[in-house]
Amino acid sequence: MLTAGTLVGVDGLVRCWWPGDDEGYLAYHDGEWGRPVTDDDRLFEKLCLEGFQAGLSWLTILRKRDNFRAAFCGFDIAAVAAFGPGDIERLLGDIGIVRHRGKIASAVNNARRAVELIDQFGSLGAYIWGWEPNPGAAPPISKEALPASTPESAALARDLKQRGWSFVGPTTVYAFMQSMGLVNDHIEGCFARSECESERAALMRPGG
Repeated sequence: MLTAGTLVGVDGLVRCWWPGDDEGYLAYHDGEWGRPVTDDDRLFEKLCLEGFQAGLSWLTILRKRDNFRAAFCGFDIAAVAAFGPGDIERLLGDIGIVRHRGKIASAVNNARRAVELIDQFGSLGAYIWGWEPNPGAAPPISKEALPASTPESAALARDLKQRGWSFVGPTTVYAFMQSMGLVNDHIEGCFARSECESERAALMRPGG
């Protein structure tokens, strides 16, 4: 019997309901979402893209991700931190990304704030993983129980804002926590849930 919130794909695998039958979305669900990330540039990319997603669908961002990577130097933190006004104007003219001045300027600002965190904590990963709410096994989760934000995401959002970050509200931050494996929110019964949990169990936390 399927758990509420899961579907059986054409390949016979039981998954969370949300990727539907879109191939790109399925690949993202199967191989990326919820799997632990420690690399600083990848963490920065994920947090930036969650900020760009605000008010849009994640599938829109996913389909533009290669364009974002090209526009933002692969989300190399040091490179984006060095962007100036000319780069912002260049990005505003890039039809391959979301051309929102506030979000583009935020990405540049946040790269500079990320450099400050790296100087203080040794890596962005060490800072982010310090906010992990459940270092042990993830509790069972259902579609109905999936939160939009949590006390932990609100606390992390508040700390980031105090450090000068922008476009990092509690909902955006929780979506980031889900995507980079700080929490495992695959629905109970989804094949990827146990895989993500195994990866989390084996992970050497940065700064730990």
